[in-house]
Amino acid sequence: MKSCWMRAALAVALALHLLPAAAGEPPQAYPSKPIRLLVPYAVGGGTDVLARMTGKEISDALGQPVVVENRPSAQGIAAMEHVARAPADGYTLMMAPSGPLVMNPVLMKSLPYSPEKDFTPISIVGRLPLLIAVNAEMPVRSVADLVAYAKANPDKVSYASSASLFQLATELFKQKTGTRFLAIPYKSSGESTTALVGGQVTMAIADLPPLTPLIKAGKVRALAYTNATRSETFPDVPTVAEAGLPDTEVATLVGLIGPAGMPPEIVARLQDVLVRMVRKPEVRQRFLQIGVEPVGSTAQEYAASIRQDLERWSSVAARAGIHPE
Repeated sequence: MKSCWMRAALAVALALHLLPAAAGEPPQAYPSKPIRLLVPYAVGGGTDVLARMTGKEISDALGQPVVVENRPSAQGIAAMEHVARAPADGYTLMMAPSGPLVMNPVLMKSLPYSPEKDFTPISIVGRLPLLIAVNAEMPVRSVADLVAYAKANPDKVSYASSASLFQLATELFKQKTGTRFLAIPYKSSGESTTALVGGQVTMAIADLPPLTPLIKAGKVRALAYTNATRSETFPDVPTVAEAGLPDTEVATLVGLIGPAGMPPEIVARLQDVLVRMVRKPEVRQRFLQIGVEPVGSTAQEYAASIRQDLERWSSVAARAGIHPE
């Protein structure tokens, strides 16, 4: 009898011991093991650099290693799907740029994830505005000159496109100016800017990293910066509004996301780390060196930005006759 009682007591104790593990780790105990931070692109790109800086900050602040895991795939879809299906416990995160998070849903009919239903936005880490640029040998020194040139040569002008954001940004430019540029696709920003230097295309709207050395070498001329304020890297380049194109501001947002349903306490802890990070002078300087404007937003602000971008670029695509494929 005593033996039966002891076995029953042991079973109850074991069940009680296992109950917290089955119910999941308490948010206040987070993190108690290493965190995975996925990047949907290869090592060395801007998103990868931001991920590694962010991972170090999270690790230093929360006391657990952050392992950056690069999972390059077509349009970043595989990495996005992996995060969407991961447990919502804060141990699988992603440094997400606008391309796979916003542009893919605008341009693709069927995706294995929904940007608004399958993820938890945590904080926008930075913004990457773009430059409108032409070959330095062209007789074009301003946006007005470029528009006049395009209208005088409608069958000769083209633009380089290496990403969906660049394509839609150029379509927005065309809609605002009444011009017609033929899209020439390239695999990367590097290839598209090389084509610009070689004269294979008339213009490119692209991010700063591949354009910066070419502008400084005098091979490419920047006509406008797609932001509300001027670039610290190129303070003499006017904003799009100053160049006569209001409401054409464009930027890639890069932020930290996790699977849908993450505990609010964990989201708040991670958000706090990122906001503190972007306020550090040395971090801000490093960001600006690679053409990134530090942000550090709330989760609610990030979610609102995703909704607004989905609406905006869906409208631009529809007006351009670009249908999801």
